[in-house]
Amino acid sequence: MYRQEQSRTAGGKTYVKDLGSPLWAASWISATLNANQLDSWRARLKALENGLVEFRAIPMSRYYPIAYPNGSWPTGSAFSGSGTVGTINANRKAISAAGFPVGYTHSVGDYVQIGSSDLHQIIENATTGQFEIRPHLWPGVAAGSVLKAFKPFCLMTIVPGSISSAADPITGRGKISFQAIESRS
Repeated sequence: MYRQEQSRTAGGKTYVKDLGSPLWAASWISATLNANQLDSWRARLKALENGLVEFRAIPMSRYYPIAYPNGSWPTGSAFSGSGTVGTINANRKAISAAGFPVGYTHSVGDYVQIGSSDLHQIIENATTGQFEIRPHLWPGVAAGSVLKAFKPFCLMTIVPGSISSAADPITGRGKISFQAIESRS
């Protein structure tokens, strides 16, 4: 979710101004659930108190990096899926990885977590050297920070009022949906 303002000149030129670093935003919708499953999920989401409580949001398509489905790491189980940030480019949008196996491939589309909950997506392939990520690194992130490629996540909170859980009045079956936005401390 980009936090930007946009304006245009009379000649048609567009100017965009960043008002802050982007935040992750997401929407979820379940498959059709039976009545018991639906009530179970209603209770789980109530525990998040309409946005007062944070939860870990993991990109479900990227538990593992693209090149290593199901954790088929180049060194087998000797690698945990984590290392550290090696170097940071002055532009704050490119990093290198340290502590990853020799020949490890960072693929376009992979997600990585930096530090305790900063989620980033890799936007260029790399096996050595620096590779670009988005969003740019937040202030305070330094070389040596934990770099996690396995089950990366960010902390999020429910968008107040976004939970919907309509059910069929006869069968009790239904879907549940909600939205959330990244929560930064």
